[in-house]
Amino acid sequence: CSVALRFASGSVRLEQLVNRIRPGRPRPSQSTLDTEAGSGTAVTTSPSSIPCLKDNPLSLAYTHCDCHNGKLESDAGAFLSLQPGSLNQAIKDIEALVDKEVDGSVHSIWLMAEVDHWNNEKERLVLITDNSLLSFKYDFVLFNCEQIQRIPLNFVDRISYGAFSFPKHSLLQRAGEGVRVFWDRLREPTFTSRWNPFATDYPYITFTYHPPRSAALSILSQIEKFREQLKDAAQKIHTMRPVPGKANGVLILNQEIQIEAYMGLMSFLGNQNKLGYCMARGNIGF
Repeated sequence: CSVALRFASGSVRLEQLVNRIRPGRPRPSQSTLDTEAGSGTAVTTSPSSIPCLKDNPLSLAYTHCDCHNGKLESDAGAFLSLQPGSLNQAIKDIEALVDKEVDGSVHSIWLMAEVDHWNNEKERLVLITDNSLLSFKYDFVLFNCEQIQRIPLNFVDRISYGAFSFPKHSLLQRAGEGVRVFWDRLREPTFTSRWNPFATDYPYITFTYHPPRSAALSILSQIEKFREQLKDAAQKIHTMRPVPGKANGVLILNQEIQIEAYMGLMSFLGNQNKLGYCMARGNIGF
């Protein structure tokens, strides 16, 4: 189906909205923030030009949005990542930012929601490559990658899968399961980091399903399959490129994923209104 954004004055197609904000389709950014695992600092890198993986089964063009008997599930039509052609363009853009010398070849591409230490959801495109786990913050309005987080797979030491949990006296709750990837078992978050909603020095990253959980999206947001592919890639690179001083191998845990947040008014408002996602909101999208 062809999805249109409906306003009081009529209907406007997504492509018209994007062209009004920024005429033409911009090319991928020539510099982007690349946060190295565990460093807590951002450095500027230049994208590497590699061919798009046309044969990648996960590089799908979403030409239809009628997920359930011709009807969109919930507010699926408001997610700009699910508009026709948007996800396919985003995949091409982020593939062009993969550094083949550092990361190797791309194995799979995923559309996920990252959950931070304050329970805030953030839309992310995630790539598993030969050597790295790459998490991209992508702007589906301007078709531009804003940030890259690179986690070397030979540093990954634990992968945890399970339901989310909170401290005993927390007022928050979260349904569903997630995957948490650890890369420094000897380093714990500091007291300052725990109470800083913008802290980026945590030695782990957490992913969960991208809403809405529909049949059309399940192939790109299947947590169990993501965990298995990540485990296989990490174990392989551990054998080929072991890190001196670190135990080889990846520990796979089936346990609850705890988020140490108590009040979470900011995350409650943000998650309820999907502020971590690129969406059509009224007559604009952000």
